[in-house]
Amino acid sequence: MNKIKLGTGGWLVVCDGRKALILENLGDSLYPNLHTREVREHPELSTSAQGTDAPGTVHASIGGGRSSLEQTDWHDESERTFLKALADRLDHAVTTGETSALTMVASPRALGMIRPAYSAAVRKALHGELGKDLVKLPVYEIEKQVLG
Repeated sequence: MNKIKLGTGGWLVVCDGRKALILENLGDSLYPNLHTREVREHPELSTSAQGTDAPGTVHASIGGGRSSLEQTDWHDESERTFLKALADRLDHAVTTGETSALTMVASPRALGMIRPAYSAAVRKALHGELGKDLVKLPVYEIEKQVLG
C-alpha cells in the first residue's frame, strides 16, 4: 500500500459514523509527528430513543389497497448528521486558515456518507482519502499504518 504524505500543519482526519479524530502533523512529511487536535464523538442512542413512530402507509391511487413505507433507519440518519457536522467543521478550519491540507481516513461507508457534504474549500484542501476504519486505534498505530 502506498503511504500518505502529510506535510507540516496538515490534518489527518480519522473517522467513522460515530467518532472522529482530527490529528495535526507537527513534524514534516519525512518524519511525521501526529498530535490529537480534536476528538468528536456522537453517542449511539438506542433506536427507541431516536424515534418511535411506526412506518406510515400510503393509499393506492386506484382501488382500496395500502402499502407500508420503509422504517426510518435512525442510526443511519444519526451518522449522516454527525458526518455533516464534521464536514462543516473541516470547512471552517480550511476557510479560517487553521489548516490548508486535509487527508481523510474513514471506513468506506463513512467516506460515502461524508463526500456529498464536502464544501468546495474542503475538496480543494483534500490531498487524499483512504477507505480504512482506524478510528479505534491509538494515534501511534494510525501514524504507523497510514504515514509509514
